[in-house]
Amino acid sequence: MATPVTKTAWKLQEIVAHASNVSSLVLGKGSGRLLATGGDDCRVNLWSVNKPNCIMSLTGHTSPVESVRLNTPEELIVAGSQSGSIRVWDLEAAKILRTLMGHKANICSLDFHPYGEFVASGSQDTNIKLWDIRRKGCVFRYKGHTQAVRCLRFSPDGKWLASAADDHSVKLWDLTAGKMMSEFLGHTGPVNVVEFHPNEYLLASGSSDRTIRFWDLEKFQVVSCIEGEPGPVRSILFNPDGCCLYSGCQDSLRVYGWEPERCFDVVSVNWGKVADLTTCNNQLIGVSFAQSNVSSYVVDLNRVTRSGTVVHDPVQDSRPVAQPTPTGSSIRRGYERPATACSKPQRVKHNSESERRSPSSEDDRDERESRAEIQNAEDYKEIFQPKNSISRTPPQRTEPFPAPPEDDMAIAKEASKPSQAMDIQLPMPNRGNAVKMPNQSEMVDEDAMSQIRKGHDTMCVVLTSRHKNLDTVRAVWTTGDIKTSVDSAVAINDLSVVVDLLNIVNQKASLWKLDLCTTVLPQIEKLLQSKYESYVQTGCTSLKLILQRFLPLITDILAAPPSVGVDISREERLHKCRLCHKQLKTISHLIKNKSGLSGRHGSAFRELQLLMAPLD
Repeated sequence: MATPVTKTAWKLQEIVAHASNVSSLVLGKGSGRLLATGGDDCRVNLWSVNKPNCIMSLTGHTSPVESVRLNTPEELIVAGSQSGSIRVWDLEAAKILRTLMGHKANICSLDFHPYGEFVASGSQDTNIKLWDIRRKGCVFRYKGHTQAVRCLRFSPDGKWLASAADDHSVKLWDLTAGKMMSEFLGHTGPVNVVEFHPNEYLLASGSSDRTIRFWDLEKFQVVSCIEGEPGPVRSILFNPDGCCLYSGCQDSLRVYGWEPERCFDVVSVNWGKVADLTTCNNQLIGVSFAQSNVSSYVVDLNRVTRSGTVVHDPVQDSRPVAQPTPTGSSIRRGYERPATACSKPQRVKHNSESERRSPSSEDDRDERESRAEIQNAEDYKEIFQPKNSISRTPPQRTEPFPAPPEDDMAIAKEASKPSQAMDIQLPMPNRGNAVKMPNQSEMVDEDAMSQIRKGHDTMCVVLTSRHKNLDTVRAVWTTGDIKTSVDSAVAINDLSVVVDLLNIVNQKASLWKLDLCTTVLPQIEKLLQSKYESYVQTGCTSLKLILQRFLPLITDILAAPPSVGVDISREERLHKCRLCHKQLKTISHLIKNKSGLSGRHGSAFRELQLLMAPLD
């Protein structure tokens, strides 16, 4: 038996969180031990991290839950749906508190005010709204973004609100003045997440352009930019003392400093697309989801280099060595946190009848139909019942999650797990709500190997053919002619090759040209009708890029008066625009038909439908 070695990062648990796909996921920031999930089944479920059973299930939404958020004391939870409705539940009283209506599209982002009883919501309708939970009304509407608002964060002192959107911008709003203070431009892709430094006037933003930018909130300018992230930046988190920033990359955790910009450490964590991060007991907790499953992971921060700190037991000698640097506290002002709730934001002059009216009987009916079903009474009493007798968050008495020993048996078990590739699925046992694989001890070796071998020959044939086709395309790609590369991929008549190529081209918007659109649009139509989720997702991404980059150009050229004389280049451009316009009109009918779907694809189709509105 090998001597157990403590790990730096490990998988804590995997649970089946919903009867259908999980569509949103958030960790409680007060304790780091509470997890909330929203699903396509229109429910919000509450879990205790590292415990298998659901504590509470909240019902009332009639469309998939797109966004969830817990307040810092973890007494309230807010959830926004695909239809634009928002519901707030009191977890200690186990009942619905408020139903808030007013957005016209998906709720993409939510945040609780740190002191006052306010909730901010951002939507695909491009609007940001500030709600008074006590009075059940919209206090203010902030307009300025031109695309979906993906993330909202209140400043630690509760005076400002930061917003990030698909229009590549970050905006800072003054709550008491009711207006935008500053707009931060520089990202070249959708901005997915923003976070305030816990102590200083500093803001961090992460984007699909694979960069993290730091903004000075006194000078309203960029401090530094970290480039070269492995993929789109979806989750970032400042260390509680502000010494560094954590970035949840694809299958790794990266630790950054910003003055100057540098990477202090890289830790391998097989969490895929991590959805949220928090810290507790000097451990970082990360969560991710795939279909109906939610997985949680732990990183031991005692073994991670942070802003020049000494790592107790380095895992990789090749990690970058950082020299200690002073924090920015001596450079920037700090937040002044009020002892009581902040001053009330200015009330907006209501422009619509729906925002002027008082709460109706329909709202009351919605609140009666919203329920909090306690699934696990024992865990519920332990977490939520001690309302005033003890301080529940942060629970200093809790112990860190223990790391599993890394011995030979664990390695052998890991190696024996079956793998999945592309869209070929190995046969699985019949499943109910939860996936239950036969215990390895209950299966003889021969049966286990037989299970693994099923579909193996078919997969080998498919992969061999795909590899050969990709070699053909790669030979053309090396010449630098993107259009000819795409033409060769289309000529092979294998959508998987087209998908592989588009996934590369989608990473860099500058590769797209008008003549490339004429070739790709018919392929996008096929991808959007595919039975494979990954194909549909790639098709949606490509179409979104085309619409954002070329639709205004196409409509302008087609609306322009005829030119005088012969202009061959203009005629060629006009021909391409007509061809693209015809193809987009055909696809628009498909998008309209699919916009009623639920889940992430339904959300993507509705966003595309909004972008294609100029075609009507």
